This record gives sequence, C-alpha cells and structure tokens, in this order.
Amino acid sequence: MSTPAPEDRKDTMVESAAGQPETPAAEAKRGPAIATRERRQGLINPSGETPYLVVEDLTVKFPTADGVVSAVNGLSYSVPLGRTLAIVGESGSGKSVSSMAVMGLHDRKRTRITGSIRLGGDEIVGLPENELMKVRGDAVAMVFQDPQSSLHPLYTVGNQITEAYRVHNKVSKDAAKKRALEMLDLVGIPNPQRRFSQYPHEFSGGMRQRAMIAMGLVNDPKLVIADEPTTALDVTVQAQILDLLNNLQKEFGSAIVLITHDLGVVAEMADDVLVMYAGRCVEYGTAEDVLARPRMPYTWGLLESIPTVSAATEKLRPIKGLPPSLLNLPTGCSFNPRCPYTDRVKGERCTTDLPELLPVDGAGAHTSRCHLHDKASIYEAEVAPRLG
Repeated sequence: MSTPAPEDRKDTMVESAAGQPETPAAEAKRGPAIATRERRQGLINPSGETPYLVVEDLTVKFPTADGVVSAVNGLSYSVPLGRTLAIVGESGSGKSVSSMAVMGLHDRKRTRITGSIRLGGDEIVGLPENELMKVRGDAVAMVFQDPQSSLHPLYTVGNQITEAYRVHNKVSKDAAKKRALEMLDLVGIPNPQRRFSQYPHEFSGGMRQRAMIAMGLVNDPKLVIADEPTTALDVTVQAQILDLLNNLQKEFGSAIVLITHDLGVVAEMADDVLVMYAGRCVEYGTAEDVLARPRMPYTWGLLESIPTVSAATEKLRPIKGLPPSLLNLPTGCSFNPRCPYTDRVKGERCTTDLPELLPVDGAGAHTSRCHLHDKASIYEAEVAPRLG
C-alpha cells in the first residue's frame, strides 16, 4: 500500500479524531502536526474565544481535462463572534474558493470537497441543497467583490433587498419594505425612500457596495464573508466602507471573514490573520503577531511589497516569480521556487518535504509553515530594517 500524501493523512486525522482516541505511541508516530483534536483546536483559534465558524482540514479540488486543480489543501481556521479574520494572499491562493465552500456555492458535480465546516456547531459539508439555502443569507451572508455583477440589473435595489428578507422571514411586503428602508439608512445611503425604487446602474460604485452590505445584513447573519469589498473603490470610499463594516459588526455582533490582498486593509480591520499560498495556510495568528512578528518568508514578501510614502525614491521589492500552477504544485514547500532563503536550509528539504504548520515559538497560536530554524533572527536582522 502506498503512503498517503500529507493532505490525505489530514483527512484521515479528522476521522480518527472524531472516533476512538489513539494510543500515545500512535500519536507520537504521527508527529507534531497531526495532533489530537484538542491541540489542533488551540492552533486554529488564536483568540481562544468560542468560535462560531470552524473550518478543519478543508480540501477543495476541481477535476478538469488537464488534471485535478488543488485549489485548497488542508485548510483550518476558526472565527468567534465579534471578531474579524482576514484571509490574505495573491490571486489564485485559494481565498475565495475556501469561502465559497463555506457558503456552499460550489457545483457539487464538478467539485470535490472534504474536511469539515461547522457553523454554530452544525456541519455544512454534505448538507443537502435545500438545507443550504436556509443557511445562506440567514446564518451566513457574503458581500461579493463586484456589486455591479452581483446585483440584478432588471430589478430595483429595494426589490432585491426585500426579496432577500422575505426568503427567510414570513412577513408582508410592507414589513419587508420597512426593513429594507431601515437597512439602506443604516448603511448610509441618503434618501432611502427614493433610492429604494432605483436600479443598480443609478447607484455609484460605493453606493452599490453599501446596498450589497445592506442585503447581506438584512437577516442579521452571525457570519459575514466580505470578498475584496473595497477593491474597485477609491481610497475615500474604501475608508467609508471599512468604517461601515466595523460599525455594523459592533451593531450586530457578527463574525467577519475579510478576503483581501491589501495588508493596509488588514491592519485597519483584522483581529486575526491567515496567510494563504498555493491553497495552503502558511501563517496564522493574531493581527499583531502576523503583521509585527511574521515568521514566514512569503509573509515577509507581502509586507515588503507595500509601497510607502516616505520611501518615494526607493524601488518596490516585489516577490520574484509567479505563483505556482494549482494543477502541478511544486514538491516540498510550494513557495520554494520564489523563496530567497532556501539556501539557508540544510539539504534539499525545501524541495522535498512539505513544512508542517507549527507554533513559531514551540507553543501558542501563532503558527507558520517553513523549514527555517532561525526565522526570528533573520526577520529582525534583515527584513524588519527594510520595512522601516
């Protein structure tokens, strides 16, 4: 029998953790990355608070004519109510794919999903479509990146918000309209009575995004997934939308998953940060830990890629190369073809062994996936001075 791949071992781990406990000897053989459920819960919950969303060992694959696209591999994280988790990474890292799995939006005939996704303790993976429809828009809502394509052009904005409310609440049209007007006012759209009857093309980009947020929050969901909500907006409107999300989170007490590639937005919004690369989590912890004390070369590269006003005469330091094809991931660490520190790891481990996601200091909830043994000293001596 062949040895299972790392992702396959993680899938097996979920089953064994849910069943009979393993012996200490068996656990020791599995190594530090494949641990008991109690220990893994500590690694995927930086805040230590009771989580509302728990994702464990999520794998999402798309069979194609050219091969299997491994979009998400063994992803685990959690989000408590009232906190914001930012999932960051380059395009194609698996951020949106993982969140669409939480929403149950993937075509089941064309997608292979394994692992566990629990909302308030209820399992989502494998839930029938009619049950998922009751969850979407009620317990969890998603604010998409492009409101112009998310809003139906042939229906008024007010009609779309009232429909989202009536799907989950047995109320009259008048009651639904009243609720929609309240939400339009709450998200800061002026003159809600007039705007209620207008079409999406009559709204500005910022107002369309506000309308999408109103639609997402109309049923008081406990989890809101915001997929690049400020990408197409100018800086002033972007700040307004971020403030709006912050204020609405305080109003409703929702958990927020913020998908972004903008670390400036992360610093403004996030309580916890999960960095993804090539479908895997490569660093995870509180925003303070990940942004102030990063321990993964890919995270260092993202931070160094941020332009600063004070460094107007300096050239940007982009991450060299391109993200790998998800059809054919590199062996070992997926970041190794672009990593400038592989020569500091003895032997060929970076190209042969997949690093485990381990606590950076041997304990605690700040984890990273890297073979370097002196990450802290390298960061302090070489990377931090470049960040200013």
